[in-house]
Amino acid sequence: MGKYDTATLRNVGIVAHGGAGKTSLVEAMLFNTGMTDRLGKVDDGSSNMDFEPEEIKRKITISSSLHHCSWKDHSLHLVDTPGYSNFLHGTRNGLRILGGGVLIVSAISGVKAQTQKIWQWAQEYEVPLIAFVNKMDRERADFLRAVDDMEKMLDCRGVLVNMPIGSEANFRGIIDLVNMKARIFQFDEKGTYCEEEIPAEYLDEAKRLRVLLLEAVADADDSLMEKYLEQEDLSKEEILHGLREGTLTGVFTPVLCGSATANIGVRQLLDCIVYCLPSPIDKGTQIGTRPGTDEIVERQPSEDGPFSAMVFKTINDPFTGKLTLFRVYSGTLNSDSTVLNATKDEVERVGQLYQMEGKKQVPIDKAVAGDIVAVAKMKVTATGDTLCSANDPVQFESIMQLKPVISFALKACSKSDEDKIHTGLQRLIEEDPTLQISRDEQTHDLILSGMGQVHIEVAVEKLKRKYGVDVELQAPKVPYRETIKGRARLQNKYKKQSGGRGQYGDVWIEVEPLPAGGGYEFVDKIVGGVIPRQYIPAVSKGIEEAMQKGTLGGYPVVDVKVTLFDGSHHSVDSSEMAFKIAGSMGFKRAMEQCKPVLLEPIMQMEVIVPDECIGDVIGDINSRRGKVMGVEPQAASQAITAQVPMAEVLRYAPELRSMTSDRGLFTLEFSHYEEVPSHLTAKILSERNEQD
Repeated sequence: MGKYDTATLRNVGIVAHGGAGKTSLVEAMLFNTGMTDRLGKVDDGSSNMDFEPEEIKRKITISSSLHHCSWKDHSLHLVDTPGYSNFLHGTRNGLRILGGGVLIVSAISGVKAQTQKIWQWAQEYEVPLIAFVNKMDRERADFLRAVDDMEKMLDCRGVLVNMPIGSEANFRGIIDLVNMKARIFQFDEKGTYCEEEIPAEYLDEAKRLRVLLLEAVADADDSLMEKYLEQEDLSKEEILHGLREGTLTGVFTPVLCGSATANIGVRQLLDCIVYCLPSPIDKGTQIGTRPGTDEIVERQPSEDGPFSAMVFKTINDPFTGKLTLFRVYSGTLNSDSTVLNATKDEVERVGQLYQMEGKKQVPIDKAVAGDIVAVAKMKVTATGDTLCSANDPVQFESIMQLKPVISFALKACSKSDEDKIHTGLQRLIEEDPTLQISRDEQTHDLILSGMGQVHIEVAVEKLKRKYGVDVELQAPKVPYRETIKGRARLQNKYKKQSGGRGQYGDVWIEVEPLPAGGGYEFVDKIVGGVIPRQYIPAVSKGIEEAMQKGTLGGYPVVDVKVTLFDGSHHSVDSSEMAFKIAGSMGFKRAMEQCKPVLLEPIMQMEVIVPDECIGDVIGDINSRRGKVMGVEPQAASQAITAQVPMAEVLRYAPELRSMTSDRGLFTLEFSHYEEVPSHLTAKILSERNEQD
């Protein structure tokens, strides 16, 4: 990293819901810091960060991409993260290793559900954020409404560092509330501005907001509070100190504004990143354990300590091989050295180190604590693994992957595709662990599971582009569930005698429903030893196995409580197997008496469509048994939020493309289960029987 040390590093993620302008902001940062000589744009495919063909085609960020720049003697590692729900796993992985972040809040649409998730993850990983209200030059932009939405939806305290001069077509600059100066921009995409006195019509509002700024920074530091109460003012240095303290401690979130595509407000944001967000040293000690033990191990963010790092991303390329990206937590790593993969207890060879610049890799000699770097052709290392010094090993808690919510059956288009499909899929899973491959034991279908339909479609496109494997997506199987609405008490006695030692198990159970999401609860009320203690777990195990296939359509059973309250045993013939069978058979009999019902998965759906298509799309959602939860205006489009049964939107993509002339975009994520309407249950069960 040359002249930079750990104290001047900033690892910064740019985060928000899809379409808020994350990639455009990163492009503006790179341009303003001299890393690029033109302002890359998403719309024309010239972005440095969205370079995969699937990203260019859809004009969205699909996987996190990295770049770096320098600003005021600081080195910034920038991570452009996905915002659409199908790809948020990449954002979560990135937050695991970041120091701070910039949360983009759209001046048009405010805070979306995806932004709320990202905020929660940032809190979980203790990643302080700066907010940037983007798109102030767009139609329907409203700065204060966006800030209010952020405070309400994220339950945070926003502190304005600047304010806009005008909005929509009249947006022409920002007012710096720290220096109390106005910056009037020329809209030349170069970020050119003139610093002037604050226009008279904005002066009173600027003074009011500055008072709120001073009160907030005083709250963050006791010494500043004393001075503010005495003098009712603070110096620029004191304000900046208070902003930093408040950000790092989570007392408040600094809020700035501007337009990424017009390159307005970006330089002040860069200033705020440098003086508000933490260096690796500010983040402090990283806690891990000694591999194979519970011994706590601490790693200080020092260049002189033992080397340790966390792998957060893997890139597979059929030509250059596997590229492993990791964040260094402590020590120094040189090219052409060896490290220990503590997660797999394997020694790995580290060849040439690289710093990522979008799709390019720039060779570097070494990496120090805080750096984010890449290395090629590691053999066993995967996302979530810990790399460390073999002489002083440590293992960090691995990255928890989100669970897939939708599945498709894959059919190879030819014999050659069938031969290559498993190798290609394994390479994709190395890049994206949220993809899962399984084989349906009943149908023998190869099942690809992911975070949504777009996620699966992108994986299939990559499979063909990268590995030459052409497959067809077939209708996925809806993961129905069964539950009960009534209760039953019964005895089930399993008795078998065929010469010699027999089998005897006798149980009395009560089966009743639990609230939605209750899962399975087993209650042991056996007293007096009527069933020996060693056989009671076998009863529960038999019930759990019976729950894997319900009595309606053979779907898994959820949300039931089973109480074992009586029974009997035989001193010779009783066994764990006998009581397991008795419990299983008893549960199946009881369920038939408990008014079993079918449950279907309900998906949270967001559809972004042109204004002129909204009526058709809402009508179509209603016809799919969907519930429209809200409609939010965006620039020349509308964002529809709805809850729709999964069975009704398995093939939604082509229908939406048809309705919107290929201008609509939607995302799906699992929400909850609901009871299937009675008039549809018979049809679903009939189709299930035909498949069997």
